[in-house]
Amino acid sequence: MSVVTSKYLTIYNTLVEQIKNGAIPPQSLLPSEHELTDQFQTSRETIRKALNLLSQNGYIQKVRGKGSIVIDITKFDFPVSGLVSFKELADKMESKPKTNVHELSLIIKPDHFIRQQLQLTAKDQVWKVIRTREIGGNKIILDKDFLNKKYVPSLTEEICENSIYEYLENELNLNISFAKKEIVVEEPTSEDRELLNLEGFHNVVVIKSYVFLEDASLFQYTESRHRPDKFRFVDFARRKH
Repeated sequence: MSVVTSKYLTIYNTLVEQIKNGAIPPQSLLPSEHELTDQFQTSRETIRKALNLLSQNGYIQKVRGKGSIVIDITKFDFPVSGLVSFKELADKMESKPKTNVHELSLIIKPDHFIRQQLQLTAKDQVWKVIRTREIGGNKIILDKDFLNKKYVPSLTEEICENSIYEYLENELNLNISFAKKEIVVEEPTSEDRELLNLEGFHNVVVIKSYVFLEDASLFQYTESRHRPDKFRFVDFARRKH
């Protein structure tokens, strides 16, 4: 291994350790390439190699015009296969999240896309709920829920701030049974950029869910849009013999 190669790995490991132990805190800017060159007494090419490795491994995000921002490496486990409400997930988190309701409206004539997702008739009306989930002061999830009014006659902001599923199961006595999910990575929409603290990220992880009642009635379509650095999407799989 060349001296240059070992030098950039040494710098990389030094910066990783400083990020992990909090000496360089999340959301702070790393020193500039020029400052790092002076600090480590090396070439700018070596510093760039170290920074590129930090970026590839999820420790920093390079933002044009700002520099290299340190990413919070704390991640929350988000179960892919389970069917749980965000409130149920939040109850297990040390840092208690906050739910912000941005829109609660009843759509009298849903557009073609929503009619298609929920397999609606011409007479069906739909509740539209737009919420952000704020953790540690950052809005990092945008939830867009569409619920068939035939199964959910009424909704309030208070219910949406607390837990829609808790209301459906405990008050309306609905038996929520299963969901089909699709995970995609998309470029942020203008709505994502407006409502989420994206911190320079150019992608969002979207979980699209089609949720069914016990009698196999499709009653909810959801897009849960996540900032990619904050979550591990986890599952448990057992091989069938």
